[in-house]
Amino acid sequence: MKKYYFINKFETNNIDKQDKQTVIIYRNYSLKVTNEELILKIKEYCKKRGIKFYLSNNIKLAIKLDLDGAYIPSFDKEIKHLNYSLKENFDIVGSAHNLKEIRIKERQNVKKIFLSSLFKKNKNFLGINRFKLLSKLTIKDIVVLGGISEKNKKKLSLLNQSEFAGISYFE
Repeated sequence: MKKYYFINKFETNNIDKQDKQTVIIYRNYSLKVTNEELILKIKEYCKKRGIKFYLSNNIKLAIKLDLDGAYIPSFDKEIKHLNYSLKENFDIVGSAHNLKEIRIKERQNVKKIFLSSLFKKNKNFLGINRFKLLSKLTIKDIVVLGGISEKNKKKLSLLNQSEFAGISYFE
């Protein structure tokens, strides 16, 4: 079961707890400038552990630093990355909260769409029924995002979903 763990700072103790089926996604929207040195540190640490590492919201930098992939948040609607030449195993994934954003992610040619929010009751809350409906409206692979915990993780099998993403589940 592949899992995606969003981090906003480099803490080795949390990364050490992850298995090789976990992808680390670094996203820190509070920083105005991306710290390339920090990203390279995280990359090397993940590489030693055999864990894939993606960068959020900066595909060009992820390519430049030879990362495993990039994550495009739902608010990013750009398609200029389609002009970039990508290495064979470079994955681009992205998140969506509704059908309009799903169509944008399809145009951005993401490999997987993180559909949110399944369990977390926020402004993007879908719940199980709306989640199932939206996930059937695309041929892209779907990754469950939002409020996953040890208690509700079993419910993912009801949705025929085995991949999920989050923050609190991993900490």
